[in-house]
Amino acid sequence: MVVLAGGVGGAKFTLGVRAALSRLGAPEATVVVNTGDDLWLSGVRVQPDIDSVLYALAGQNDTGRGWGRAGDTERVNAELQAWDAGWPWFTLGDLDLGTHLARTGWLREGLTVTQVVARLSRRWPLGVRMLPMTDSEVDTHVVTADGRMHFQEWWTRHRAKLTPLAFENPGIARAAPAPGVLEAIAGADVVLLAPSNPVVSIGPILAVPGVRDAVRAATRVVGVAGVISGAVVRGMADVCLTAIGVQTRSDAVAAHYGARSAGGLLDAWVMAEEDADLAPAVAALGIRPVVAALWMTDVAASADIVDAALSAD
Repeated sequence: MVVLAGGVGGAKFTLGVRAALSRLGAPEATVVVNTGDDLWLSGVRVQPDIDSVLYALAGQNDTGRGWGRAGDTERVNAELQAWDAGWPWFTLGDLDLGTHLARTGWLREGLTVTQVVARLSRRWPLGVRMLPMTDSEVDTHVVTADGRMHFQEWWTRHRAKLTPLAFENPGIARAAPAPGVLEAIAGADVVLLAPSNPVVSIGPILAVPGVRDAVRAATRVVGVAGVISGAVVRGMADVCLTAIGVQTRSDAVAAHYGARSAGGLLDAWVMAEEDADLAPAVAALGIRPVVAALWMTDVAASADIVDAALSAD
């Protein structure tokens, strides 16, 4: 199994993947994680989506805030602000900063992002193989009427209040999939698109040259909706969808990915019970609708969603 994922929703879904595979006694999955959110800050390389998935699988994530390490402190962050360094609205926890320092040191020594992720993964028994989408730096930029800014500034500082005109990943056309990504997709019985932001989490992964074609050629592709009753489950993905002309509706997001039979990606689409009335519209796209409970209230509930995805033939 291969999962394309990003952010907190992707991390919670990946926990469900691990639990579902454990139920089946199946081999571990590979999760290909978005690196478009990455940034340099105060001299360190920060990879928010990689760390969200890593910390969740390790049981080290702060479930209250939804990001960062559990029990973290912010003493170093306060000192950075006292020096007027970094971004005062982007918090680096002390434990979290340890991860960024280790990553940055390894990158400076010449390791690739893939090699760094492998080193980070060895600290805890994750039960899932993590791969970055690419070893290249292809940070997401947001174009607004007020100018261009890094995605994290638009998302964290401005809370997506500035109307986006476009999302760009400079250099992505020259990027290559990280080693092992295409092979994992080609060898998978099923590729799952996690209920992550379709525009800035799943979108950059699919934009890496070769990945979309690999997914389209996969044995089976099932997407999971991150929209329930016309609203996003978490974050501001609705703003991102609106910017690219996609309604915040489960059937509209399914249409955005498209049916594989019509040149898109999906064979099946797992959608919320609350949106069961949209199932005929999804079926009309050439995508099999699978209606299930989609609230990831705990790991067991997330695993049930994965089971529903695996039931789609």
